[in-house]
Amino acid sequence: MNYNPFMNGLSSLPLINNGRSRAITAENPDGKIGSGGTSASHLGPSRKGSPCIRNVEPGTTVTLAEMEGPGIIEHIWITVTDKTEKDCYVLRDLVLRMYWDDETVPSVESPLGDFFCNGFARGCTVNSLPIVVNPTRGFNSYFPMPFRKKAKITIENQHEAPIPALFYQVDYCLHDELPENTAYFHAQWNRQRITNKAEDYVILDNVKGKGQYVGTYLALTTLERYWWGEGEVKIYMDGDKQYPTICGTGAEDYFGGAWSFATQKDGKTVENTYCTPFMGYPYYSNHDEVVHNFYHNDDVPPMRGFYRWHILDPIRFSEDLKVTIQQIGVYKKGLFERQDDVASVAYWYQTEPHNPFTPLMSKEERWPR
Repeated sequence: MNYNPFMNGLSSLPLINNGRSRAITAENPDGKIGSGGTSASHLGPSRKGSPCIRNVEPGTTVTLAEMEGPGIIEHIWITVTDKTEKDCYVLRDLVLRMYWDDETVPSVESPLGDFFCNGFARGCTVNSLPIVVNPTRGFNSYFPMPFRKKAKITIENQHEAPIPALFYQVDYCLHDELPENTAYFHAQWNRQRITNKAEDYVILDNVKGKGQYVGTYLALTTLERYWWGEGEVKIYMDGDKQYPTICGTGAEDYFGGAWSFATQKDGKTVENTYCTPFMGYPYYSNHDEVVHNFYHNDDVPPMRGFYRWHILDPIRFSEDLKVTIQQIGVYKKGLFERQDDVASVAYWYQTEPHNPFTPLMSKEERWPR
């Protein structure tokens, strides 16, 4: 190859290559040349006639995009309407899946909201390099997702009501070939509603192959009092057994913060949320939201959402990978083992084939407390 199809950035914009840009939307579901915006509306031909998929019924799976390669998905934008009667769980009731080449099991499987760092079935703004969420519910992914033969992206509606409208656009580029060492994108959601005392929560396990771990999203609901963030992130790789090769110094350290993210103001503790290109704490709440004028129980445990992208520091593994985090807190008498409600999404690239994921828990088990 006389060019690198992954060299996309500000400095590479002047460099022309042989890539062929395409986009898939509800109006051009096959990404065909010269077929964008052909649907008609009451305004006339090619005047916004079919901008979305309408009325996605409960229990159905819709294919957002299916394309033949070689190619690279460069950007995904998705949003859903907030007009269902019981909207509070939609972002955990919609399941996003992605398949590469001839796979029959997904390489990506996650509730829609969590994949875009919006856990707890709630929306929040995220401003990072690979994941951007803009008001209100403008979900964007810039993770490069290569495929050699074909790619497929689906959403399953496990919500109890139809989804009135699902808007999306998948921007991709076709190439004559991909570099021989190109790996495939993966993402897996997990949750433990109450962690076991003195047992590390498993973010990712059972990964076999060669690849790079590139990110973690953590949706933590604290179920005990006092500071929760002393747990260390451990990364076991390439035959590690009892002890990992990489072990951090605490949860807030892993997400790039310090001293509990909190400051004191007028005698009260103030949580400081933040978003940066590679790490962030975009969401904090200790109360329920009002949805369609319906008040939920306002006495809820604190919820915190974090992301950490290993973009400039990917964690490279050659044979296998496991990622965990301890549930350890501290109070005036010292460290203590905690039990909390933890959910997560792990993001990584690896060679195929990959081990099938454990079955996704039921939608009721995915709902926030």
